[in-house]
Amino acid sequence: MTSALLPPPRTPDPMDAPSLRWGVLAPGKIAHSFARALRARTGQQLQAVGSRSRERAEEFAREFGVAAAYGSYAEVVEDPDVDVVYVASPHSEHHEHALLALAAGKPVLVEKAFTRNAREAGEVVDAARHAGVFAMEAMWSRFLPHIDVARRCLEDGVLGDVRTVFADHGQALHPGGPQRLHDPALAGGALLDLGIYPISFAHLVLGSFTGVHASGVLAETGVDAQEAVTVVGPRGSLGVLGATMLAKTPTTASVCGTTARLEIEGDFYGYAARVRLVTPDGTVVDEFRSPEQEFGLHHEAVEVARCVGSMLESPLMPLSETVDIMTAMDDIRAQLGVRYPGE
Repeated sequence: MTSALLPPPRTPDPMDAPSLRWGVLAPGKIAHSFARALRARTGQQLQAVGSRSRERAEEFAREFGVAAAYGSYAEVVEDPDVDVVYVASPHSEHHEHALLALAAGKPVLVEKAFTRNAREAGEVVDAARHAGVFAMEAMWSRFLPHIDVARRCLEDGVLGDVRTVFADHGQALHPGGPQRLHDPALAGGALLDLGIYPISFAHLVLGSFTGVHASGVLAETGVDAQEAVTVVGPRGSLGVLGATMLAKTPTTASVCGTTARLEIEGDFYGYAARVRLVTPDGTVVDEFRSPEQEFGLHHEAVEVARCVGSMLESPLMPLSETVDIMTAMDDIRAQLGVRYPGE
């Protein structure tokens, strides 16, 4: 039995972060969610938006009160009134657009998955470090209050020795979902869009993987439709992970230790998740529910705002960890036989 309780999150008030002027590349669905979160919960400013279609950029600018709308991405990164760039384009474009921002000396927040593969991720990281410019992967769940509760449990040894992690993420997105998910040229598939969440969570808990084993099913276009993955941590702990774009799954996570386990429900990676501390006999001894009601993406933006000017990467989502995770996903794709055009 454990007598410990869940530690409170250390998540700072988003309104306390320095206000930066943001430039948005590619005003698609995730960019809309990001913009709504910034406007609702932070003091951050939306300064510019760029798209290959000026009309789309102007529509986004009207909706969110953005000062400048451009018909190219280069104009956004070159705008002297833009302090930081958010890359919201498809996975296949992240590498090019991140390098574009860094070449202009602009700090950059790049949507997850950071790039298509570890080679591209390493090139972005090298460019950021060479230029002395901040860069971070937009793995938004890393910055949510309930994930910090889990992080603190690990730091404080509340669970004892962690032996196993379980996590899954499944959404019914194929064949009727966004076209990009079915397209190899856009680095589609379940892994980079959905599987990254349980893989990143397992990496947070276990550390760098010493082994990765995967099996899966491909869609008719050649992208991965679903996969089951086991990973091995440096101390022999296991992660049992899954992702699918063929059906909605429970999308939960648990971290099982020798003295207690964490159960994260609802979806585990999102702002409305609930964390329970459970003893080996099944007794729930404490529970935490995130106070967020509608938004969650604002936490990653204010993490950038707090870091820019004082450090080159976030301690909560280090660049080395991003490259590590991309390397594991490369391994998974290789085992499944998935290769993107141009790799």
